[in-house]
Amino acid sequence: MVNTGDTAWILTSASLVLLMTPGLALFYGGMVRAKSVLNMMMMSFGALAVISVLWVLYGYSLAFGDDVGAGLLGSPTQYLGLAGLMEDTTSEAGGLPTMAFVGFQAVFAIITVALISGAIADRAKFGAWMVFAGVWATIVYFPIAHWVFDFTLTDDDGVVTHVGGWVANNLAAIDFAGGTAVHINAGAAGLALAIVLGKRRGFGRDLVRPHNLPLVMIGAGLLWFGWFGFNAGSAVAANNTASVAWVNTLVATGAASLGWLLVEKLRDGHATSLGAASGVVAGLVAITPSCAAVSPVGAILLGAVAGGLCALAVGLKYRFGYDDSLDVVGVHLVGGLVGTLGVGFLATAAAPAGVDGLFYGGGVDQLWRQAVGAFAVLITSFVLTYIIGLVIQKTMGFRVDEEDEMEGIDNAVHAESAYDFTSLGGGGGSLGATRSAAATASASTRGATA
Repeated sequence: MVNTGDTAWILTSASLVLLMTPGLALFYGGMVRAKSVLNMMMMSFGALAVISVLWVLYGYSLAFGDDVGAGLLGSPTQYLGLAGLMEDTTSEAGGLPTMAFVGFQAVFAIITVALISGAIADRAKFGAWMVFAGVWATIVYFPIAHWVFDFTLTDDDGVVTHVGGWVANNLAAIDFAGGTAVHINAGAAGLALAIVLGKRRGFGRDLVRPHNLPLVMIGAGLLWFGWFGFNAGSAVAANNTASVAWVNTLVATGAASLGWLLVEKLRDGHATSLGAASGVVAGLVAITPSCAAVSPVGAILLGAVAGGLCALAVGLKYRFGYDDSLDVVGVHLVGGLVGTLGVGFLATAAAPAGVDGLFYGGGVDQLWRQAVGAFAVLITSFVLTYIIGLVIQKTMGFRVDEEDEMEGIDNAVHAESAYDFTSLGGGGGSLGATRSAAATASASTRGATA
């Protein structure tokens, strides 16, 4: 019999996570220059469109079909087109219509692909991005989702009825809602793609400020709101585990924002709105894998560490010379590593996951499992993404022409402009520049990172 309460919670959570992709579009869109905001937002909406379709056609089957290769891949044909699932009222969690679980996992796939786009802002062809999104989801995300999210199932007699992925089952690493499959995966992919496309014109020389910080903060707020569905929804039930995940998500995020602002204040003398919003996202990333494994106090500590470290990590691109436009590496890769490895230190058996980390007397057993899972995903994603990006660049071309980059991708690629200043009678250019400068004066210390 279907559990209607759990089903309602999962469908609500899926809707919250879906809202995160438009929220991400606003967050990323506000951080780029006015001449490329539409292109930036279109990459998120494009991912939403293409991954929705591929997930139904074969993505769910690759991720959650019966294992066909040592925990590496689900059967690509078992649920082709979601065949046979519309009347099924049992799922991996039990008591749910399978289609509710299908929908919940679909929005995870969408947001993961969209996250990558921030690393290549201001210089990517939209058509090439759409091709990349479909190929990357097929070759990288769907199999890694199988590794991390697909659990082996047994019936009441102990007979195995479904074989899942190696990270979740053989390795027994804890990734409650996607620190590896979503954030480390997207962060490593963003790094690889940034290297393939190369640096923006003027990178490291010209100060490139966010053009609309209110959009950034609205986007961060929507991400925080939607993330409760992301983390608490991953309990796949309306229960105590969901409640613990919800509270831990709240406090870790607040602590991370405080941690980021403290680093800014000590380093630069100013606590900025961009820093507050970025700290929010860093905290959300870090608590994602660990929200059911740590205590609320542990979540606060984890969030504060993640906020501070990510605030420092966004400057690494200048030291190492890769142009990660909107700090996907500094926030998602570093934050994902902090959260995933943090389980090995801060996990407590009193939390729903029931595992003790190093600081709670559990030794290094869980820590090494977390490290193997994290770095296996990181290396796999980086290598495969680099190959995919290089093939697209060498064939159809991934990067826009220099002239189009200088003019602005919105006009060159989409024949649109986010802001119509022509009605103001010729003063649009200077007004736009004035607004951009005024809106970001308080964030100048990190403006070059956008």
